[in-house]
Amino acid sequence: MAHHIEHAVYNRLTERLNRFPQGAPPSKLLAKILQMLMSNREAELVSLLPIKPFTAQQAERAWGLSQKETRRILDTLAKRAVLVDIYQEEEIQYVLPPPMAGFFEFSLMRVRQDIDQKVLSEL
Repeated sequence: MAHHIEHAVYNRLTERLNRFPQGAPPSKLLAKILQMLMSNREAELVSLLPIKPFTAQQAERAWGLSQKETRRILDTLAKRAVLVDIYQEEEIQYVLPPPMAGFFEFSLMRVRQDIDQKVLSEL
């Protein structure tokens, strides 16, 4: 049963990514990449985010989490390049990298111990 729930989470995330103008049609390869880049919980949370730039307050409302927990998760995702953080004046905006050829390669620009970067780069 957990296997089906896991797939449902990544399917919701794929549906969210597919809302970008260039789209991200569901595929086994995309699912595999997303599973490498983020945990089930992270995928579930990211699937609730807007595709346009958003603030931590907007993510907090979408997720129903505390400000502290929301910022911790957003910062973690940004450090791993799953989200892009943009500093504008005194506010941080976050945005999902748009799905395009090589969009997941942002995650390869940082040395990471939590994923097999060699395997990811070969996908």
